[in-house]
Amino acid sequence: MTSQVYTCNNPNCNDLTHDHSHKIKNNHAGLLTVDMHCHILNQDVEEIVSDFTEKKTEPAILLESMGQPSVDHNVSMMADLLPKLIDIDVRLNDMNNMGIDIQALSPSPTQYYYWADRDTSAHIVKLQNENIAEICEQHPDRFVGLGNVSLQFPDLAAEQMDYCVKKLGLRGVEISSLVNNKEVSDKEFAPFWKKAEELGIVVFLHPLGTTVGNRLNQHYLANIIGVPLETTIALSHLIFSGVLDRHPNLKICAAHGGGFLGAYQGRSDHGWRVRPECQNIRKAPTDYLKQIFFDTIVHNPNQLQQLINQVGASQVVLGTDYPFDMGDANPLDLIASLKDLSHLEQAEIIGLNAASLLNL
Repeated sequence: MTSQVYTCNNPNCNDLTHDHSHKIKNNHAGLLTVDMHCHILNQDVEEIVSDFTEKKTEPAILLESMGQPSVDHNVSMMADLLPKLIDIDVRLNDMNNMGIDIQALSPSPTQYYYWADRDTSAHIVKLQNENIAEICEQHPDRFVGLGNVSLQFPDLAAEQMDYCVKKLGLRGVEISSLVNNKEVSDKEFAPFWKKAEELGIVVFLHPLGTTVGNRLNQHYLANIIGVPLETTIALSHLIFSGVLDRHPNLKICAAHGGGFLGAYQGRSDHGWRVRPECQNIRKAPTDYLKQIFFDTIVHNPNQLQQLINQVGASQVVLGTDYPFDMGDANPLDLIASLKDLSHLEQAEIIGLNAASLLNL
């Protein structure tokens, strides 16, 4: 990539004496870069859950769902991953090398802990959200925050969103694709979706694992196939159940390019046309994709271009999945490889869309 030093154009950075040397590895000179998909781990939370039975049985569940080789490899990577997940200086250095101006910090999906009781979950979420808010306050020109919520208790989740947005200044929340075997489109979660729309915040949909089971416990298929499949299922339920009809102003951002939904849209539209049980929505399923935002983590320029062609450049945001190996450590190179994008479309994808979505 071409190295170039230029003036910081971060709308949150008003300090003229601030060191803007982080803007040095970006071949989109002068354009704001915002990473919508990156994670942070809270070690205090791990101490809280360490004695719970559900946490103690986690290794056995991972072994069954992923297989021994994948578990062993993940364990071997932790010495390298942990500093990236908890050390802000390490993170800032990596951001500089990747050409990322701003990260939208979200909790590691491994720390949803939807199995926790109400009081424990409230404590976990408070620790996570306040920690993320503190980091954002310390580095306002580099970070914004997405919080966790106790989605297994939708009324509590609504309260937590209100607090993390109005009191902590976070810009949205992250949720999984399934909550204790209940679809996030279930009527039980109506208070959550109502509050998210009311606050005008982004809901970042990021699965944890897969429900497919033992069929994907080899070759890391639980992540390679299973995780995007979970996103596909969740988005399909949100569309066909009418959640997006009832809440047309929801801001949903789907991880990993939205899974497989955008690449297989014809079947959803055909089902809507011919099946009566699919016709309880106001428009064709494909039309709802233009209400959803998608990150760029698809690892293939042709696939990314196809996604952009389907939903529009205005609905695509930069993502890295930092610091995990299934992410993209060079997202700007992927965007630069799309020769048909206009300068404005590049600017939208690498930063402007996320800046609007996050209310920067």
